[in-house]
Amino acid sequence: MIQVIHGKKGSGKTKRIIDMTNAAFDKQHGDIVFIDDDNRYMFDLRHEVRFVNAGEYGMVSPEMFYGFLCGVLSQNSDISSIFIDAFLRLVNVQPNETEWFFSHLKQLAEKHDVKFILSVSCDDSEAPDYIKQYFI
Repeated sequence: MIQVIHGKKGSGKTKRIIDMTNAAFDKQHGDIVFIDDDNRYMFDLRHEVRFVNAGEYGMVSPEMFYGFLCGVLSQNSDISSIFIDAFLRLVNVQPNETEWFFSHLKQLAEKHDVKFILSVSCDDSEAPDYIKQYFI
């Protein structure tokens, strides 16, 4: 399953995804991973959540980030949810340049029974339909 938290910069997406991450620990079985592009929010998360600073790995495209996610999943088959903050900033693209990524992410989520929750800085009007279907 894929879910996308959307809105313009400053609309509270990060606070919402952090709250969802912390709440997921009580509701789900399995490991929870939070991926961000820096360490800024590391201490806002429960200590049981695996925090990953993906900014340290030099990703510059959705394809590279997809490979990174595959690597994360290959190292831990007990992951139930992966929360990704600031997705577009992390991969340095615009919303309309992510169709390949979302198509492959859907297959990855189904194959490994993992829930992906992403925060995406975009307004409803600029989001393509293939992203809008995941809006929460």
